[in-house]
Amino acid sequence: MDPSPDRFLLSGASGMLGAPLRHGLGARGSTVLQLLRRPPDSPNQFQWNPRSTPELPNSEAFENLTAAIHLSGADLAAHRWSPAYKREIEESRVASTRALASSLAKLASPPQALLVASAVGIYGDRGDELLDETTPPGRGFLADICRRWEEAAKPAAEAGIRVIHLRFGAVLDPHKGALARFLPLFRFGLGAKLGSGRQYMSWISLTDAVAAVIFLLNKPEAAGAYNFTSPNPVTNAQFTRLLAAQLHRPVFFTIPVFAARLAFGEMADQALLASTRAYPARLAADGYQFEHPSLVHALPAMLSPTLHLQR
Repeated sequence: MDPSPDRFLLSGASGMLGAPLRHGLGARGSTVLQLLRRPPDSPNQFQWNPRSTPELPNSEAFENLTAAIHLSGADLAAHRWSPAYKREIEESRVASTRALASSLAKLASPPQALLVASAVGIYGDRGDELLDETTPPGRGFLADICRRWEEAAKPAAEAGIRVIHLRFGAVLDPHKGALARFLPLFRFGLGAKLGSGRQYMSWISLTDAVAAVIFLLNKPEAAGAYNFTSPNPVTNAQFTRLLAAQLHRPVFFTIPVFAARLAFGEMADQALLASTRAYPARLAADGYQFEHPSLVHALPAMLSPTLHLQR
């Protein structure tokens, strides 16, 4: 008799990472149950608002899961960081993770694993320091949020569920996220270095981000924090130069620090100007092979089809 197909619970299933992950798991024959804010339109979808109703709906549907994957979280760059939006950033990460972990822990047959999105922002602004998963958290709003985000999964760990923290760098894709925001400016020759340009940017291609999640789902011993970054972080100046070269555009401009702070407020120092040089030590030790190990490999793979269509 064939073994039962894997069953996964996924939040953020329509997001930048969630959508291709859902398709990737489905292509393997797995069943993917989705947690949504909106009313469901299929039997495998469940409406859940952790702010108003922390307990999972129809909890019997979530018994005997292979794993739960929690990817929800407010977009850091969607709004200026007002006190109200900082609370939204916190609640969408910390409170939702705590609610999900607590609900899963109460199941009669809880999932084997819980994978929770986190970020390399946990390390804070660390200059040229090479950061692996053993590096202690840094300081600042993002570092504090990430630390509490990871701690919020504790109820699941206490119930014997393996918890994996996915510490994402900037996930690069030409259609969504940071790269998609930069592309229009660079295509018009308006790309610019931020400040000194010496700050490190830890990144990972969307292709590798999805593949690495599936890689860890296939490793029953995996637990704890994993840096989801390429093995070759770049400085802002390097990123700017490589992206402009790939688009065959010049780079003439530098955005001064004061201008970045004026335009973006606290987010400028916490995210855009902060230097985070993360290395995926645990993925490397576990044998994950990056499809895009460097930006020189990643940008042509992501942008060449787009450039071809424009010609």
